[in-house]
Amino acid sequence: MELGLVGLGKMGGNMRERIRRAGHTVIGYDRNPDLGDVHSLQELVDSLKGPRVVWIMVPAGAATQSTVDELGELLSPGDVVVDGGNSRWTDDEKHAKELAAKGIGFVDCGVSGGVWGLENGYALMYGGDAANVARVQPIFDALKPEGEFGSVHAGKVGAGHFAKMVHNGIEYAMMQAFAEGWELLEKVDSVTDVREIFRSWQEGTVIRSWLLDLAVNALDQDEHLDKLRGYAADSGEGRWTVEAAIDNAVPLPAITASLFARFASRQDDSPQMKMIAALRNQFGGHAVESK
Repeated sequence: MELGLVGLGKMGGNMRERIRRAGHTVIGYDRNPDLGDVHSLQELVDSLKGPRVVWIMVPAGAATQSTVDELGELLSPGDVVVDGGNSRWTDDEKHAKELAAKGIGFVDCGVSGGVWGLENGYALMYGGDAANVARVQPIFDALKPEGEFGSVHAGKVGAGHFAKMVHNGIEYAMMQAFAEGWELLEKVDSVTDVREIFRSWQEGTVIRSWLLDLAVNALDQDEHLDKLRGYAADSGEGRWTVEAAIDNAVPLPAITASLFARFASRQDDSPQMKMIAALRNQFGGHAVESK
């Protein structure tokens, strides 16, 4: 089938290649003219035979909204828009309503796989009406990993990105656990080879995982991570997961703590820890360190 793909960055570019390898036609557009097959959304829409399917892979928020707005003016009734970025599920509901008023279908799709997706396939979580999902199904089948699993129609519009959001929240907590264990192992004098301990866990243990494999890769490249600064950004999905938990009265202590740990990483000299140190000194006479 034919697909229009908007956004050809690290994810979008590799997705274009994987879809083409499956025998489909992909016409790509990107603001960087060196990456695109066409040079405007108008040209992209004109290059596709109707009814069209256009997949968006641009940053969440304003960039996605402006792309949806422009496509809403260019596409025709019966066409379908897929948002495969990391949009918030509430935005999906808004976009679906806006496009439905013009007779255009909408599917949201959470995509996981990162830079490894080209070869390994992408885990896909999508939401929308069954008829719209069926229109996109050949592309989902091309992108997903080989085998029975890795792709799911999660529910109504918004369900795909909600599922991906929870996936990323779990990812935050798992990464935090590996990071805390690594730091403790590095700290203890009796432990002499932390990297090989991590490597030994890759077989036969209950914590073996792709994240563990990636941790070993990182330690092979920089055994004590001396080249890195202890700073970690958050994409926003961890925050949205915690907010959704509050809205639904679901306790998420591990995911919430892992999000707050990201915030702590941005402080070279934590104001909170200054107060903790001051209080420990006041009530217990514990030593404090001056700057």
